Amino acid sequence: MQTNKVLITGGAGFLGCHLSRALLKEKYNVTVFDIAELDAKDLIGRVNFIKGDVRDRKAVDQAIKDHEYVVHAAAALPILKSRKLIFDVNVQGTKNVLESSLRNNIKRLVFISTTAVYGVPKHLPETEEAPLDPIGHYGESKVEAESLCMEYAKKGLSVNILRPKSFLGPERLGVFELWFEAIYSGKGVFILGNGNNKYQLLAVSDVVSAIIKAINTKSDGEIFNIAAKEFQTWKKDLGAVIKYANSKSKIVGLPVLPSQIILWILEQLNLSPIAAWHYKTMPVDSYISIEKAEKTLNWHPQKSNSELLIESYEWYKKHRSEIIGKIGTGHRVAWNFKILNLIKRFF
Repeated sequence: MQTNKVLITGGAGFLGCHLSRALLKEKYNVTVFDIAELDAKDLIGRVNFIKGDVRDRKAVDQAIKDHEYVVHAAAALPILKSRKLIFDVNVQGTKNVLESSLRNNIKRLVFISTTAVYGVPKHLPETEEAPLDPIGHYGESKVEAESLCMEYAKKGLSVNILRPKSFLGPERLGVFELWFEAIYSGKGVFILGNGNNKYQLLAVSDVVSAIIKAINTKSDGEIFNIAAKEFQTWKKDLGAVIKYANSKSKIVGLPVLPSQIILWILEQLNLSPIAAWHYKTMPVDSYISIEKAEKTLNWHPQKSNSELLIESYEWYKKHRSEIIGKIGTGHRVAWNFKILNLIKRFF
């Protein structure tokens, strides 16, 4: 069996593509497993691609066979709304990956969770031991998936769990496209609240380095928070992007409670992809402790909030003409903001 063979579930997505590039540089043999086609041109022919669904046990088993490591990044995002779909992918799909990894004697599985498991922050900074109080189907499904990971760790599978904050970088669109387009066009950058709350983000390059550390560490059965070390308020960090872009945009604070009610109604009517996780956490202080990852994994994030936002905006500006009009439900494509697209035309 060839050594250093790693399978990435959800590998055709935003994180998977960045991780594949880094693993190839580290001389890993990379297999991408995804329900979506691999469209990153620089990876085609350099990685093994298997089209498949984590909900399909046979397909998962066939894909994992003969690999040494698995990074389980496949997930149904909050934008998909359906509780059944999100749980089928994020819980049953995770169980399929864990079961097959155990059966195939995988050396280490790294599970990509989320800080959405903490819900609206209550114990700042949130540590790995903080109580879990997830928001919405996505957060709830990740709590269940983490629990499954720990069950399989007790059965003998080597597992580490990463809980990243929202991460950005080149190719990241999703909800951030609203802000990037506003800055590009010199229009109002709308935020919930006055923007004076501290909100921690994370660079995708730092997520990738944490995954590689989590694959290779001697520590086992551990959970690690990962996020930027340097971060400021929304007003300061978004202001840094506006200044960098030399944009005429101004940050416009919206009243929190009325805006949350409106966004909740739009979410229920399927008129906006912005989920409760976004609009409930955006106007409050939100940051986690990364001390455990720094000490145990010797992982140290390299990019601040303002740096990663500027990097993401710069990529958006360069590729804007290719992006406009293409929509989907992942992070590498623009989202259909539906009624919000109509509203933003007037501001």
